[in-house]
Amino acid sequence: MKKFFSGNIVDVVNGEVFPGTLEVRNGKIHDIHRDSRTHEHFITPGFVDSHVHVESTMMPPSEFARIAMAHGTVAAVCDPHEIANVLGIEGVRYMIDNASLAPLKFYFSAPSCVPATAFETSGAELTSEELKTLLAMPEIKFLGEVMNFPGVIHDDPAVLKKLEMAKVYGKPIDGHSPGLGGADLEKYISQGITTDHECFTKEEALEKLSLGMKVLIREGSAAENFDELIPIAHEHYRNCMFCSDDKHPDDLQKGHINDLVKRALATGMDKMKVLQMACINPITHYGLNVGCLQKGDPADFLIIDDFDQVRVQQTIIDGKIVAERGRSRWPHKPARIVNRFAAKPKEPKNFSVPGRTGRVHVIDVIDGQLITRKSVHTLAASNGSISCDPGKDILKIAVVNRYEDRKPAIGFVKNFGLKQGAIAGSIAHDSHNIIAVGAGDDEICEAVNLIIHNKGGICAVSRQKKIREILPLPIAGLMSDQDFETIARRYTRLDTSAKEMGSTLRAPFMTLSFMALLVIPEIKLSDRGLFDGNRFEFMDLFAG
Repeated sequence: MKKFFSGNIVDVVNGEVFPGTLEVRNGKIHDIHRDSRTHEHFITPGFVDSHVHVESTMMPPSEFARIAMAHGTVAAVCDPHEIANVLGIEGVRYMIDNASLAPLKFYFSAPSCVPATAFETSGAELTSEELKTLLAMPEIKFLGEVMNFPGVIHDDPAVLKKLEMAKVYGKPIDGHSPGLGGADLEKYISQGITTDHECFTKEEALEKLSLGMKVLIREGSAAENFDELIPIAHEHYRNCMFCSDDKHPDDLQKGHINDLVKRALATGMDKMKVLQMACINPITHYGLNVGCLQKGDPADFLIIDDFDQVRVQQTIIDGKIVAERGRSRWPHKPARIVNRFAAKPKEPKNFSVPGRTGRVHVIDVIDGQLITRKSVHTLAASNGSISCDPGKDILKIAVVNRYEDRKPAIGFVKNFGLKQGAIAGSIAHDSHNIIAVGAGDDEICEAVNLIIHNKGGICAVSRQKKIREILPLPIAGLMSDQDFETIARRYTRLDTSAKEMGSTLRAPFMTLSFMALLVIPEIKLSDRGLFDGNRFEFMDLFAG
């Protein structure tokens, strides 16, 4: 059956725009006919998210697809290491199976760091044999981000074996090297690692580009690097891509890669360069079966009404209209429930830090960044336990092992802004134990127990504000089985509650989820204790 789509065709590959008609047969562009008619709208290649953890949207792939397609996304390059850290290889297979329920084109990695480090407890480990099994699968397009950059630099045999395995199967290797430079960066790249999405300064990005890396310009819900990095793209657009990495449901409902395209165009950047990054570069780098708007390609493209607002009128995948005027034409489909959760309810005394007074190391949060800073503060004691100080914005943070019934690890954190109450969640990158921040032990305990009772979720608790809300996440403690409208609405309510309790962060729950990510400097907390991300070793809570 033939289908015809007419408009101003934006041929990014050949750098021209011309009026014409696409002739589509059996899901492919059979022919492209030029004409001399006047068209009000444009036909462009579809947008591709070059690096995303779908789990961070709190939706399974089939539901993520519904909202992403409405924003003009036709494909996503996904690293499923969140669910892999909970369920191992079965978690990766779950994502592939669920993704098959939607028309959006998902391409997955073989996660390289499961567990992410040896300094935390995860729910699973991907063995070399399991990694080999994944890399041999056609659905697996690359080796997931190599977060253990110290292992690469210091020739860790286990890490190097994974890199060699990816090379044997001819799969690209994704990087993760925040702040890395000089000889260490050169060695890291020399092992065949091709991308980085962690750059937070222009200087860092330019050094990595000069050494042959591709730079993924990230704008997620916690890490916002677009404004800093977009100036480099004017010159280096052929080696840059756009990605969201981690995006929460309320932000995803507002926009996806289309927003980055719009913002890039607003800087005065040439539209061909912008579309090269948003559409073409991920396809060529990862070898995706996604159309570039060329004859013989899969019929994956967008119809937009102008290049100022980037309003997507239709999203077409394999010749089928899957979204129109901001709404998905694909129905919500029930998702299978899988999980691993063994934590038992806690008591407030489990969250106390014995002492009379003490100088303690504190995690300093930086809003909009994954990196943290380290500071030292003197905290007073109450009833033989060192207290946090909400008046100085120093709160208590706890990580509770969800795979075994263990004693919580406790620390202190600054810049969350809570004046009372606590927030908690079972999304704690990358091992996804339970993490909580609060102004007192009783409410921290209540929030943690609410997560345990539901076997996963995010929640806010404040006795003073009479708040006790949770968004259950029954799929691996990471994702909801509800439709995206419900997920976004409930998440927005929780976000509002956290801010009513005093949080000054733009995305408090997203920020919370990264406070256990040990591979991002400078200081984090795992279920086993406070961790120095620069020295890559545990550190004492007390500063002496």
